[in-house]
Amino acid sequence: MSKTKRVRISNERLNSYGTRVLTSGLNIEQYNRNPVLLYMHQRGQVIGLVKDLRVEGADVTGELVFDEATELSRRCKQQWEFGSLKMVSVGIDIIEMSESPEHLVPGQTSATITKSKLFEVSLVDIGANDDALVLQKDGLRITLGKDGGTVLPLLHSKNHQKTKVMDQEKLALELGLPKGADEAAISAELAKLKAKAAELETLRTERDTLRAARIETLVNAAVAEKKIGEDKKQQFLDLGKKIGAEDLQATFEAMSPQVKLSGMLQGAGGASNGGSASYQKLSEVPVAELEKLRKENPAQYKQLYKAEYGIECEI
Repeated sequence: MSKTKRVRISNERLNSYGTRVLTSGLNIEQYNRNPVLLYMHQRGQVIGLVKDLRVEGADVTGELVFDEATELSRRCKQQWEFGSLKMVSVGIDIIEMSESPEHLVPGQTSATITKSKLFEVSLVDIGANDDALVLQKDGLRITLGKDGGTVLPLLHSKNHQKTKVMDQEKLALELGLPKGADEAAISAELAKLKAKAAELETLRTERDTLRAARIETLVNAAVAEKKIGEDKKQQFLDLGKKIGAEDLQATFEAMSPQVKLSGMLQGAGGASNGGSASYQKLSEVPVAELEKLRKENPAQYKQLYKAEYGIECEI
C-alpha cells in the first residue's frame, strides 16, 4: 500500500520572483475536469492525476495519485513516497493582474495575479521556492522555477513610465512651460507658485487686520457719539465684518445720537456757560450739542474728534 500525502498546490505567499497568486481568483473548475499530473511541466510526461482538490483558506491542496503505467510514473511514485521528490509546481493561465496597493505586500516586485486559471500540476525536482509554479499569459509561458528564463514584468513597468511622462507633459503645459520641460524646470515653477501663494496669503492677512482695526475704530466712535450703546458694540463689529467698513461708516452717519432728558438739560446748561469753544476733546461735549456742533462747526468737530481718537474724521 502506498502512503497518501496531501500536498499544497498553491497559496498566496510571495514567491522568489516577487509575485503572488490570489487563491480567491484562481479558477480550478476546468482543471477538475482533467486533473492531470505531469513530470517537470512536460507535455506527454503524464505520471498520474491529482484527486480531492480543495480550496482551504488561502491554500489549494490535493493528493497525488500515480498511475504506474510507465517506468517514469513508477519511479516518481517511489521517490515521492521515499521523499527524494517532494515538490509540486502548478501551471496557471494569467487572466488579470493588479498593482493596486491593497494587492501588494512588503518585498513584492511584480504585480499580483488577481484572476487566473489552473491548467496543470507537476511533480518537480527543484523549484524556485517551496511554492514553485508555471504561468502562462497570452500564450507565452512564464516559468518560475530553477531554470526559468522568463520573468514577470516589474512593478512600475514601461506602461507606468509612459503614463508618468504623459502626466509630466500635461503638468508642464498647465504651468506655461514647454511640453518637454524636465522635472527640475517643473519643480522650479511649482516653487515660484508656492512662493506667490504664500505672499498673497500674507497680504490677505494684513488686509484683514487693517479692515478689522478700521471697523473697531468706527464702532468705538459710534459708541462715544452715543449713536449706539455699549451693549450693541459686538453686534456692530459683526455687522462691519459682513458689510465692510465703508457701508458701516455710512450706516453710522445716518444715525442720530441717543439723547436723554438729563443730557439735554446738561447740554443746555453747558451752552449757557460758554458753549463748545472751551472743550478740549469730543467726549467733553454734551450729548445734546454733538449734532449741532457737527453741522454748524464741522472744523471744530473734526479737531475735537482727532483729539479724542487720534485720527481724522470725515464728515
